[in-house]
Amino acid sequence: MPAWLANSLDVLIAIVLVLLNGFFVAAEFALVKVRGTRVHALVKSGRPFASTASWLVERMDGALSACQLGITIASLALGWVAEEAFHGLLMPVFEKLGIAADVSHIIALVIAFTLITSLHLVIGEQAPKIFAIRRPETMLLWCAMPLKMFYLCTFPLMTALNKTTSYLLRFVGIQGGSEHDTPHTEDEIRALVHQASAHGELTSSEQQLIHRVFEFDDMVCRHIMVPRGEVEFFDINKSINHCIAQLRRTKHTRYPVCDGSLDNVLGIVHVKDLIGLDLDESFEWKSIMRPPRKMPENIPISKVLRQFQATHQLMALVIDEYGTVIGVVTLENVLEQIIGEVEDEFDVEQPSIVPDGPDQWIVQGSAPVDEVVRKLKISPAAADVDTFSGLLTHRAERLLNPGDRIELDGLLAEIMEVRDDRAVRVRVSRST
Repeated sequence: MPAWLANSLDVLIAIVLVLLNGFFVAAEFALVKVRGTRVHALVKSGRPFASTASWLVERMDGALSACQLGITIASLALGWVAEEAFHGLLMPVFEKLGIAADVSHIIALVIAFTLITSLHLVIGEQAPKIFAIRRPETMLLWCAMPLKMFYLCTFPLMTALNKTTSYLLRFVGIQGGSEHDTPHTEDEIRALVHQASAHGELTSSEQQLIHRVFEFDDMVCRHIMVPRGEVEFFDINKSINHCIAQLRRTKHTRYPVCDGSLDNVLGIVHVKDLIGLDLDESFEWKSIMRPPRKMPENIPISKVLRQFQATHQLMALVIDEYGTVIGVVTLENVLEQIIGEVEDEFDVEQPSIVPDGPDQWIVQGSAPVDEVVRKLKISPAAADVDTFSGLLTHRAERLLNPGDRIELDGLLAEIMEVRDDRAVRVRVSRST
């Protein structure tokens, strides 16, 4: 066989080895990158070779060992064949150009080495790797059947390699089997959601909804309740006309019925129960009220929701560790933590934080402290407080009075209104 033909065949073999190396690199990165849930979805949708891909994913360690063996064999064979092949093709060209044999030999080696390295990096490594990372499902489906055949042909060697690998891992303190498809942590899922939103896969409202769902189970009843001082209740010691006037003024759906105060709650009444009744002085609240439900202040709001679903009563009293009623919680309070603020036709709630000029805001004392910290960029509260008023009381270390001024990390809080020893309205401005 002529030398040029033999060298041409060797070059062809070298190109095939480069492609083979690229195949195993692509298969390896596709296996590592693909999620098991996506493979199962492909199987259910009936995609060609999806069952073979699932078979490989279930034998991840063995499949990766097969990929590594294929890469090693292809790389070694490429180094053995390619350099001599390219060198043999280039030498006659240099001889015709009249270049000295020693010089042409060195130049041919350098050019051959550069060509082989470039082909190996671009076609045999980088291109298949990047494609597999960006389209792992597609690449795995393409590679599934040939890789399975190679895996089965080299199974005895794979078993020996896997056992050796497991022994070395145990030797350095790593136990367990294949855990390539480990579940994402909450922080990782939040990062994925943010990334999906940034690329337009999720809308901003979908992103906010998902984040609220994660925060939902971390929040306790005390953080969302209507505090005791703001609870409207019917006092059985007052006349029925007084209670009806209160109902018309406040326009709530449910009211606690009390004997004097929230320290003695008798039941819960729904305004629908009043329809069609003769509301005269002989009327008794006990005839229509339901037994009160109570929730501890530190119960997660996810359990509050389940309690509402089970009992069909959508208002509960919140009690502290001493059994004192400190507020009430309703279904609306719970659902707003997921879907955001919901105001019906009768809600007249003011925003918690309202701009009042350059670097100045009017803040409600009942504003959640987390919201104030986030919007005004102050340090988180070290104390166990839920409202801005509680934070100011903690910083002042005394009861608040109108006109008090409290420093807050570069901000100045001026107490504008106090009710029942709680700050109701506060002007916050940037310190100068």
